[in-house]
Amino acid sequence: METLKPKFTEQGLIPAIVQDADTKDVLMLAWMNAEALSLTLETGQVTFWSRSRGELWRKGATSGNTLELVELRLDCDEDAILVLAHPAGPTCHTGATSCFFRPLTIDTLTE
Repeated sequence: METLKPKFTEQGLIPAIVQDADTKDVLMLAWMNAEALSLTLETGQVTFWSRSRGELWRKGATSGNTLELVELRLDCDEDAILVLAHPAGPTCHTGATSCFFRPLTIDTLTE
């Protein structure tokens, strides 16, 4: 089996794109550090690093809208992670299923 080594940024982070394992909908983007990545693999509950709070956070710890890990995939450059998961409820803090619910067009774009 091939050995993989995620490339973390200078801040020790790597972007993690979350996709519903069943529907293939893209649900959210968050950041992981090495500890969040290890916890995700060890527990099966997707865990991230909160850049704003400066701490680990298990998705759904307060809302109950957890992400159960199905599989992690590292991209070809080893600098981004795809998280395939089963969501328990809406993923976005707004209550939307996905954080990507607002269409961006020439008409909606502001400078």
